[in-house]
Amino acid sequence: MKTKTQTTSLLILLVSALLVAGCASASSDIEVGAESNGTQVELNTGQVLVISLASNPSTGYGWHVAEIDEAIIKQVGETEFIQEQTDEQIVGAGGTEVLRFEAVGSGTTMLTLTYNRAWEDLPPEEIFTVTIVVP
Repeated sequence: MKTKTQTTSLLILLVSALLVAGCASASSDIEVGAESNGTQVELNTGQVLVISLASNPSTGYGWHVAEIDEAIIKQVGETEFIQEQTDEQIVGAGGTEVLRFEAVGSGTTMLTLTYNRAWEDLPPEEIFTVTIVVP
């Protein structure tokens, strides 16, 4: 037979485990790449969508937000560039741009990114879209 202390300790341990599991799933990042173009992603409020796409900023091209509903999802932080790792660091080598977006409100929206030169008035070289659903 369990004592009151053992039962209380067991209950506290169970509640703590549930809270940790709930926090981990709610705050874990969702990572996607080019293969997710045109798909739907479900995020919980507070979750971060991390998008990694091939890029070469030395050419003047970069990924830019073309369409976003900031009542549902907002870009967080600056776009990060990670250069390809080679035996030698080559100036102008390509790599990956990483953009982060946090779910801030409920709803469904389209997030559209374009790969272009910001100063040119030309159609983008590439378009990346994902439908965001925040329950």
